[in-house]
Amino acid sequence: MAHRLESRWTPVWFLAPAVIALLAIGIFPTLYALWNSLHQVILPKIPREGTPFVGLENYLSVLADPTFWDALGRTLLFLAIVLPVELLLGLGVALLLHKPGLPFLKTLARLSLVIPMATTYAVVGLIGRLIFNRDFGVVNWFLGLVGIPPVEWLGDPSFAFVSIAIMDIWQWTPFCALVLLAGLTMVPPEIEEAARLETRRFRHILRHVQLPFLMPGITAVLILRTADTLKLFDMIFTMTRGGPGAATELISITIQRVGFRVFDQGVASAQAVLLLILTIVLSRMYIRLVYQEVE
Repeated sequence: MAHRLESRWTPVWFLAPAVIALLAIGIFPTLYALWNSLHQVILPKIPREGTPFVGLENYLSVLADPTFWDALGRTLLFLAIVLPVELLLGLGVALLLHKPGLPFLKTLARLSLVIPMATTYAVVGLIGRLIFNRDFGVVNWFLGLVGIPPVEWLGDPSFAFVSIAIMDIWQWTPFCALVLLAGLTMVPPEIEEAARLETRRFRHILRHVQLPFLMPGITAVLILRTADTLKLFDMIFTMTRGGPGAATELISITIQRVGFRVFDQGVASAQAVLLLILTIVLSRMYIRLVYQEVE
């Protein structure tokens, strides 16, 4: 009897650490942010006024704030630029690594793809500041070789936006490549060989043979990269701090500014909850429109 009871509780003990970590890191902060969004939580006023319940007032304030919509628009524009580029470049790299031959070079290439992914966001931001520095940056040095005067990459609003996009593409294209390469390895070799005998046109093989096996990976990349981009903070804060002006102030920077500079935790939490809802909506849309099983 004791042995049977012990065997029944064994899965619980194995799952308990993961469940506790999920509650502490994911569920509790989300519920606390939801609670904050329904209350007035202005940090300097808490000792005098407390945290009175205000209902949906914070949400209405956010929806009526043009700064929030500007930041959200910049974030969606950033997403619309970097995500397709990362997918296309990642697909190109995956197709090159999928070709037969040169096993040592392919192994070396796979290992090198991990380096940008393993680099933390803050370090990527510091690298970006060095690369795009006006006086001693690598980019301006190369431009000087062809006679182009130095460009104020991080001081001009348009160039600053391009700069953070380039650094994000550099860091996460390898992730897309590895996920899509895993999808290509799922294609049965006999089907791929038969298709190559039928046609030499690359686009036909990609569309009718390889693409169906890539769709689950593409869906995963879309969901993960969308979620990461919508909450992107470290790299941009380290590289530009949202400037110049508000040119690179994505929605995460706005939430940080409202919550920790204006000290209005209620409004910042409402912005974060709305961002979470947007992420869920986009993820469901990707699954509905893109995801498909291979038949």
